Amino acid sequence: MTALAVTVSDIPEVRLQAGRHKRARQGHPWVFSNEIEMDAMAKALPPGGLVRVIDASNRPLGIATFNPHPLIAARIFSRNPEAVVDRDFLVARLQAALAVREALYTVPYYRLVHAEADGLPGLIVDRFGDVCVAQVNTAGMEKLSDALTEAIQTVLSPATIVFRNDSAVRNLEGLAIETRFIGAELGGPIEVLENSGIFFADPREGQKTGWFYDQRDNRNFVAALAKDRRVADFYSYTGGFAVSSALAGAREVHAFDRSQSALDFATRAAAKNGVADRFSTTRGDAFQLLHGLAAENETFDIVVADPPAFVKSKKDYQTGIRGYRKLFRLAAQAVAPGGYLFAASCSHHVDAPSFTEAVRRALADAGRTGRILRSSGAAPDHPVHPFLPETGYLKGQMIQLD
Repeated sequence: MTALAVTVSDIPEVRLQAGRHKRARQGHPWVFSNEIEMDAMAKALPPGGLVRVIDASNRPLGIATFNPHPLIAARIFSRNPEAVVDRDFLVARLQAALAVREALYTVPYYRLVHAEADGLPGLIVDRFGDVCVAQVNTAGMEKLSDALTEAIQTVLSPATIVFRNDSAVRNLEGLAIETRFIGAELGGPIEVLENSGIFFADPREGQKTGWFYDQRDNRNFVAALAKDRRVADFYSYTGGFAVSSALAGAREVHAFDRSQSALDFATRAAAKNGVADRFSTTRGDAFQLLHGLAAENETFDIVVADPPAFVKSKKDYQTGIRGYRKLFRLAAQAVAPGGYLFAASCSHHVDAPSFTEAVRRALADAGRTGRILRSSGAAPDHPVHPFLPETGYLKGQMIQLD
């Protein structure tokens, strides 16, 4: 891959339309294609190249990567119009991100880079000890891949860097889907240390980077309530909520997921943590399984409903909201009186008020009431950009039900 040019004088300019600079001037890291003077010169710029963004009066707004094809055309890397975006620039951003994580956690298992919130648009990096798993989601970051690899090696010296470049957003950027390795190739799943547990993830084939660090604090909160209780974890994946609850002393833990390989990892984690005698798995569709529990009047003291994104685009919104409402209704019906429901959504197209309303209506549909004990988002290694609320995608509520 070709590194981006770093000579400031060589960087072309992209001009905003008159009156369309306010969001960018105030700190928003994105510039949309309909805000730009998309003339022949702009349209001819290669996807992912560096540009200097200026307003209609020629005042600089910063250095960005530019792709004329998607709606999000420019992603600002620096407000300094003379900034040089190269290996050293990336090293500095990675070191800043690392300093925050090392202040938060005592072991090197966390999300190291959360895209725009860490000043690296289009990039996700999760750290698993001496393995780093990166997702490059934009043409601009793709052009920086060589410099990025060098920067990660400089800052962390990992044994392996896995580029899991298989997200759907790459299609919007005109990028190919790929998975590749730098350094030692992984021969199988790796261990993940979280809270007091040991889990397993496969960065080669699992969802996203193989593990979801974003639910770390929510898992810890659920586990703190689990002692001597019966717990059901729907969309369990590799057992984060389920095994954490068993470790905290749950009497019984049942993990439900439609992926047998994910459940196998959960079972392996239960054995590794010495809780296999209180742990079981069931493969199947969550809605069908919950209907079955309702038919048998079976309930649990704690029910976790942490589904994948039901709203992946704006056109899916109404269907997805109905899906959340139905799921949370069924989950509430499976909670014993006085028990707890943890409901979550990772759809960034569903804002917090919409999520809260879906939960409220689900409880009404189930004929249940209670009290919200905690409303939460992602763990702090998934920071939120103050001008980009979409980076606060995760919503969760822990509710005690009467």
